[in-house]
Amino acid sequence: MRDLAAGVQRFQRDVFPAKAELFADLADRHTPDTLFIGCSDARVVPELITQREPGELFVIRTAGNLVPAHAPYADGIAASIEYAVAVLGVTDIVVCGHSACGAMTALAERQDLTGAPAVADWLRHADAALARTPDSTTGGERVAALVRDNVLAQLAQLATHPSVARALSRGALTLHGWVYDIATGAVEDVTAVPAVTAVTAA
Repeated sequence: MRDLAAGVQRFQRDVFPAKAELFADLADRHTPDTLFIGCSDARVVPELITQREPGELFVIRTAGNLVPAHAPYADGIAASIEYAVAVLGVTDIVVCGHSACGAMTALAERQDLTGAPAVADWLRHADAALARTPDSTTGGERVAALVRDNVLAQLAQLATHPSVARALSRGALTLHGWVYDIATGAVEDVTAVPAVTAVTAA
């Protein structure tokens, strides 16, 4: 906690004054243009990867960047998606997976999760990704393939949400699937949208 408190002090002393005008504007305005759905992994920081300012990204982070398909009951993820699309009017949604993902590694290696039943239950939202990934792949190759397949599977599940489906049908929303490589900073667009294909760190 001391490190966090020291960080807050540095923010208030060094960072906030330089961006005081931006924060004053944001106090009464919330107009992000992109919903970024990423993994809870501490190594994956959406604003850092995309170099966006405060207020520009609406962010949802879940273990394995999983997006449960629409269900009749409300949950925090569905509510956040609906708010971003139907209320804030985001025009783009990015689902971003990443290298060395612990969730995908657990599935690829068929790890015993009996000691973490909530995690095991949550990872069922990646069943479609597992079905996409050939059993012939092994080790790191299988994890990498599963990471990619999972992004595509989560995009499909995202599209089952009514607010997303309606916006897609009007042409008001575009979905993107990215995979971020922690070691190199490279970002691959697995949906092959030319504008962001093969985005790499400088």
